[in-house]
Amino acid sequence: MDNEARIDKWLWAARIFKTRSIASDACKNGRVTIGGMNVKPSRPVKVGEVVDVKKPPVTYSFRVLKCIEQRVGAKLLPEVYENVTDPRQYEILEMSRISGFVDRARGTGRPTKKERRQMDAFVEPTIFGFDDEDDL
Repeated sequence: MDNEARIDKWLWAARIFKTRSIASDACKNGRVTIGGMNVKPSRPVKVGEVVDVKKPPVTYSFRVLKCIEQRVGAKLLPEVYENVTDPRQYEILEMSRISGFVDRARGTGRPTKKERRQMDAFVEPTIFGFDDEDDL
């Protein structure tokens, strides 16, 4: 059993995901691939395989150096896997951090000051702008 481990346990033990259930859900939802194929949480991972993990907007790649199912300290991680992520993926990550709220989709998060003023201008006449004189 030393040369293979369950992929969900390995992802958790290698500290790629915070909990094993999150790692398992990522496998079930197709965000973890080995050799371009989606994997189930119970699939064994072997030494030398490359595991791709999609954490939008980036796809991380890890080469398995050691199969473990028990969580280890952060200092021991270089013995467990090698990060072989394409440098372009990190550029994508940096661009998304820089863009921040500039490309925020409409309707998500808090409105900007301009959007709030537009909403107030739209809502106020209908709620507070009733003229009793017009109804007479």
